[in-house]
Amino acid sequence: MSTAFVLGGGGVLGAHQVGMLRALAEAGITPDLVVGTSIGAVNGAFVAAEPVGAAARLGELWRSEALRQAFGENLWERAIRLARSGTHLHSIEPLRKMLTDTLPATDFADLAVPFQCVAASIERATASWFAEGPLVPAVLASCAVPGLLPPVEVGGEHHFDGGLVNSIPVGRAVQLGATTVYVMQVGRIENPLTAPKRPWEVGLVAFEIARRHRFHEEMSQLPSGVTVHVLPTGGKPRPPDLSQLRYRDKTMVAGIIEQAYEASSDYLGARDGADDQAHDQAQ
Repeated sequence: MSTAFVLGGGGVLGAHQVGMLRALAEAGITPDLVVGTSIGAVNGAFVAAEPVGAAARLGELWRSEALRQAFGENLWERAIRLARSGTHLHSIEPLRKMLTDTLPATDFADLAVPFQCVAASIERATASWFAEGPLVPAVLASCAVPGLLPPVEVGGEHHFDGGLVNSIPVGRAVQLGATTVYVMQVGRIENPLTAPKRPWEVGLVAFEIARRHRFHEEMSQLPSGVTVHVLPTGGKPRPPDLSQLRYRDKTMVAGIIEQAYEASSDYLGARDGADDQAHDQAQ
């Protein structure tokens, strides 16, 4: 049996994954494989580097200033950068420095368990999966949200955020041999979609349709013998909004972590109870 952790994209909502990882650690569940997209690639790289201590390390990171400083430019600085670049609001260098300074590994070969992350190749208009070579460029490529960050060049190709091609890569984990998958989504597949009423909601809703469609398609095509656990976030259902970009909101981050931890702990406890009951009935 091979256990995979799949960590989806979602900006600051990736803090949910920290709570989920803490619940998994307390339940004694560790991965044989980690697959991540966008902010899930950031969290996933830490898990693959140090599976046992990742939840605690990521908890400290998300509550510190390091991640917020990676997107810490003020409105004026962002306006100047957009005017000069014509394509993005933030420099990618603060995020590069944060990953370089805090990741316990520099190359995929240094990781404790296999890890893959995905980005969208601009030149080939398809998914680029990274599983070897320098770790930081691959993670940066997976995180390069269009409009927020510039494309990241890796191997002579330019890349945008992996969420454009595979936001919750369950199928990739199964393809790589996983038989038990723990999905760390960030609440989006739990939340309802409604027709957009404001200009900025149009793109958000369109992107959500695409990401959810792929996830549901992959879930409907799971082979026999594969079990997938979609961990809950514990948050109240709400439509997509721009809150996923508020990395500087400390209160939001702390609340997200705790909600997901409590909900996932309850889920895992209920799952274990059901397994015990089924075992007793089989005796």
